[in-house]
Amino acid sequence: MCGTYVRTRSQELLDATVQHVGITAASVAIGLLLAFPLALLARHRPVFAGPVLGLTTVLYTVPSLAMFALLMPVFGISASVVVTGLVLYSLTVLVRNILTGLEAVPEEAREAARGMGYGPWRLLFGVELPLALPALMAGARIATVSAVSLTTVGAIVGYGGLGNLIYEGMGSNFKAQVLTASVLCVVLAVLADVLLLGLQRLLTPWAPGRRRAAGRSRLRPVRIRPVRAG
Repeated sequence: MCGTYVRTRSQELLDATVQHVGITAASVAIGLLLAFPLALLARHRPVFAGPVLGLTTVLYTVPSLAMFALLMPVFGISASVVVTGLVLYSLTVLVRNILTGLEAVPEEAREAARGMGYGPWRLLFGVELPLALPALMAGARIATVSAVSLTTVGAIVGYGGLGNLIYEGMGSNFKAQVLTASVLCVVLAVLADVLLLGLQRLLTPWAPGRRRAAGRSRLRPVRIRPVRAG
């Protein structure tokens, strides 16, 4: 690491980091918006489950360089190429996790909600989706960390965030730049994972693991004193 490089190129590092975070956040957000209706379609229409899961799996197997090359004729050389590619990659994880979470909702909870007069949409957003949040958030965490890593490949079209600095540093053998940008990528991935984990715990205080931890924290050892006869 070179302290002089970090001091003199701090604005460049900041701009690259902001671009990296923006591309990652946009791709995960759009991925969630697309994955949710696809998961609902696969759940309520089993005939579509195979094609939906199969298509998202096939998209995930396409190499990132090939994916960006295929998207460039459509979007040109722009950040949309990188965001669209990351959205397509995220669908594999997000659709499967959302579908798994919805299918894991106990049927007793659904029957109780219907007995209370819940309609299909109120049942979905008031009962099923809250209970599926742990699986949904787990998918979001995986998709976000993957997006942080794959964004660097966007350097081939000039929109790779910190990947631009890594690409330029490798071309000029500027090791300080390569190492600094790489470390920042790792830091971003760890921070994103920790923040999403904290959000998951905030949104699901009823989760089994947290209930057990809370129960243990309230337990106190009881000392039993022997009683002497007479």
